Amino acid sequence: MTETNAEATQQNVSGSIPVQMKLYASLGVYLPDGSHENIALMKVAPGTSILDLLDSQNVPRESCHLVLLNGIFQAPGTRATTVLKPDDAVAVWPPVAGG
Repeated sequence: MTETNAEATQQNVSGSIPVQMKLYASLGVYLPDGSHENIALMKVAPGTSILDLLDSQNVPRESCHLVLLNGIFQAPGTRATTVLKPDDAVAVWPPVAGG
């Protein structure tokens, strides 16, 4: 993503598209101000990928274990090339340990 796209991802700019970003568990600290519970309603520039969106909020890539786009799993290799469309919902969970 270019610096111009990175700036547009974080601003409510003309020509931007609405998306939802849902961050679960420990990733909630990366939600922008004004988020409700675990959901942020955001405006992004056309051409923004899943990875661009997460990078715009400084979500560590290594912490994005399970990523869903509209409920469909997105493998790590597809996140940089999958472009968001209006009203898409990106949900992210960190790695979970337990037993």
